[in-house]
Amino acid sequence: MPKLKTHSGAKKRFSRTASGKLAYRKVGRSHIMEHKSAKRTRKMRKTGYVSPTLMEQMNRMLPYA
Repeated sequence: MPKLKTHSGAKKRFSRTASGKLAYRKVGRSHIMEHKSAKRTRKMRKTGYVSPTLMEQMNRMLPYA
């Protein structure tokens, strides 16, 4: 079997947790914060997790993560 290639964009954005889930940083936090509500920016602080329905696709993109 040849080695599988890891998706370059995915490896920069996702990290695997100890329990095997994929975590990512929520988008929209870098600039133009003035018009975003406090509630919205608070929600962006939390870590996002990939839903179970997408895990199969993500595991193909990140075979060795």
